[in-house]
Amino acid sequence: MSQVFRLPDLGEGLTEAEIVEWHVAAGDEVGVDQEVVTVETAKAAVSVPCPYAGTVARVHAEAGQVLPVGEPLITIGAPGESGADRSGATGAGAGAGGEQYRQEEQAGARPAGEGVDGQGEDQPERPLIGYGAGDGPARRTGGRRRRGRTTAPTTSATAPTTPPSAANGSPTTPPSADSGSPTTPPSTANGGRAVRVISPLVRHLAREHGVDLTAVTPGPTGVVRRADLEAYLSSRTDHPAGDPSPATAPAGAPRRSAGDTRIPIQGVQRLMVERLSTSRREIPDATTWVDVDATRLMKAKDALKAARPDAGIGVLPLLARIAVAGLRLYPALNSSVDTEAGEIVHHGAVHLGFAAQSPRGLVVPVVHDAHAMTTTELAAALRELTLKARDGKVSPAELTGGTFTLNNYGVFGVDGSTPIINHPEAAMLGVGRIVDKPWAHRGKVKVRKVTQLSFTFDHRVCDGGTAGGFLRFVADCVEQPAALLADL
Repeated sequence: MSQVFRLPDLGEGLTEAEIVEWHVAAGDEVGVDQEVVTVETAKAAVSVPCPYAGTVARVHAEAGQVLPVGEPLITIGAPGESGADRSGATGAGAGAGGEQYRQEEQAGARPAGEGVDGQGEDQPERPLIGYGAGDGPARRTGGRRRRGRTTAPTTSATAPTTPPSAANGSPTTPPSADSGSPTTPPSTANGGRAVRVISPLVRHLAREHGVDLTAVTPGPTGVVRRADLEAYLSSRTDHPAGDPSPATAPAGAPRRSAGDTRIPIQGVQRLMVERLSTSRREIPDATTWVDVDATRLMKAKDALKAARPDAGIGVLPLLARIAVAGLRLYPALNSSVDTEAGEIVHHGAVHLGFAAQSPRGLVVPVVHDAHAMTTTELAAALRELTLKARDGKVSPAELTGGTFTLNNYGVFGVDGSTPIINHPEAAMLGVGRIVDKPWAHRGKVKVRKVTQLSFTFDHRVCDGGTAGGFLRFVADCVEQPAALLADL
């Protein structure tokens, strides 16, 4: 019996993901918890393990396709069973794209007494290993699927998909009963060559751009992929080079018109836009700042490096240590506002977020339970998450759940900033570059290591006295790092 594994709910309100890379193909043997595909959400790239063992009978999407949560991802057959052995069983229910399967499911057309994927009601679909138990994906995400099916439009469940050539008046021939590919109708154009297109997204883009798919050179498997279509679009000479029109530009590419450039808001940028807009709309924030002498902090860093070179304790871990200590003294700043309940929630644990650059833009990884870590452990956690962010491998769980953010914008060569709070948190500490400046020290003007600390806070959770007290504590610890020893 075959088992259809659907795109799982990756958590944190994510409703869709883009297929980045398949690690298996039809005919491959897979085991339980084997990673079969890498998908990219609005927050991170995630390798998805399969909860079933057997032979890959069919994959339902290709690289570059965006799938809503709950859509068929891959069909797993019994071990040793080939796709040809199952052509009759999977042609309609789990065929390429899974269109008829999805429509019958949404219309309530399952056989009596059977659940999702042909399992009995007393045998719920097995949850994705590592993502927790719960209702089957169809029940869990049904409402979201109905609202968000914009990337892969479905066709009629009673007729094969109409190719773009048919829309232009060219006759089409229905697929033969034993073709095993009801979503890949042939075209009589171009000498009657059959056009194999698995992805509904490719067909949608072809219709949108007015492309006859018989003119597109397919990939090595004979299937026209999104990459093949985009390569064809980029090679067209209908418009001057460097000035693509909306009718021929690949999906997601910037659109230019009369000197303007339009760049789609998508992926992590879309999440950032939504979160920062919510922050500005809901949080009455205020910012305060102070210049501090960081000379002793830099000496403490050098001393720790000499004493414990293996610990890798730099400036950021020391600032994180100071910030965590300050939040224990001023717990009102480690909080969030529950507007629906009309409550301010003081969090018992400090989950410290910090800004980091990644191939997908600026992200905020979170060091969970930072309050329970030593400075060496903090340094290790920060280093690990920074490397993951640079490699684009940080997971959604490592990007969520923060209660306070530390932003070291000094790495960009700037002194100060008034950052936007990372909603739903209540505060953010910013640190500028540490540079040599003239400074009054013990009655004389000397060159010292000086930095600026800026602190933005939600004025609903505290007044200026609490915010000023926290910032002054941080500044004193930067100027006198030994002061932290008093509370250890």
